Amino acid sequence: MRRRRGPGARLGLALSYAGFLAVAGALLLAVVWGFLLRYVPDNSQGLLGVSPNRYLLVHTFAPAAAWAMAFLLVFGLVGGWLLAGRMLAPLTRITAAARTAGTGSLSHRIRMEGRQDEFRELADAFDGMLGRLEAHVAEQRRFAANASHELRTPLAVSRTLLDVALRDPEGDREQLLTRLRTVNTRAIDLTEALLLLGHSDRGTFAREEADLSLVAEEAAETLLGAAERRGIVLDVTGGPAPVSGSPELLLRMVTNLVQNAVVHNLPAGGTVTVRTAVDGGTSVLRVENTGPAVPAGLVPTLTEPFQRATERVRTDEHVGAGLGLAIVHSIVRAHGGTLGLVSRPEGGLRVTVALPAPQDLPERHRHAAGIPAHKRMNTPRPRMAQSRPGRGPRV
Repeated sequence: MRRRRGPGARLGLALSYAGFLAVAGALLLAVVWGFLLRYVPDNSQGLLGVSPNRYLLVHTFAPAAAWAMAFLLVFGLVGGWLLAGRMLAPLTRITAAARTAGTGSLSHRIRMEGRQDEFRELADAFDGMLGRLEAHVAEQRRFAANASHELRTPLAVSRTLLDVALRDPEGDREQLLTRLRTVNTRAIDLTEALLLLGHSDRGTFAREEADLSLVAEEAAETLLGAAERRGIVLDVTGGPAPVSGSPELLLRMVTNLVQNAVVHNLPAGGTVTVRTAVDGGTSVLRVENTGPAVPAGLVPTLTEPFQRATERVRTDEHVGAGLGLAIVHSIVRAHGGTLGLVSRPEGGLRVTVALPAPQDLPERHRHAAGIPAHKRMNTPRPRMAQSRPGRGPRV
């Protein structure tokens, strides 16, 4: 909707200054009239026939007062216009920067100099907003480019397989179908991961009461087979850790963390440790694994979408798209928590998730402290690990 342009703020401030100055001058004249002229006699001869009377003073003073009022009005307008221009100059720079940002250029900064006042604070806040917006847009562009590449790869592989099959009708049909199924499964998994990442970023989910210790038990039971095939000891212990959130997203968060810890581990004989606890008003989940040392410079980038830790040990049967920790970070952020990643000196990675605990913890959580999760579920505890070859599973 196009709005009609009204008087500018500079003109409004100038008129305000002039009006204020004129009112102050009028009050001063009123004070002079009320407290000075009333003591002057009002007669034709004046005081003792020598001093001027009130009539002469009024007719002498009134023109001078009118000129003085006119001068004050003009002086107020001119001075107010100049003063308002000086005061609003920072606002003009901020407006110019906003227009520049509106054209799509987010690299421009105001960098207001001078003392710390309201305009300086506004300019600094605007610069900070532009910086965050520029980083967010750059991240979204990288994400779109990487997502396009990742989605295009399985489609291109599928087309190549079909082209080969068309040129060689006598080829192995079963092998072709198997490879097509593998490629299609990867594309489906990637698409579902992208949808989940977008859903968790929006934070539009119903919140329910959940316990991270029970979620960790469920995730570990799901990944027990993968740990057994690699000869990895998977240990889940700790007390109750109540949170408020989406049980489905929390399960995906813990599953991704445990799966990463299993996959990016030693070729054999590794361990994965999952701990849950309550620290003050925070429910904490900690996942640690063994493996080669992770470079310190690589750790902060692991939560970026499509970032793969190429130096970490991975088997060929699990070729991820680099969205596991990005999804975890998005879910943690949507639940108002924090995610910490630290490279262990002895090798592997330590991941700590801290989520706000409910303000009023349910009574059962108070009494459940120290009770293993499998007993709180009233179900037999699942096997949490496969020991090294030649030994039976831990129970």
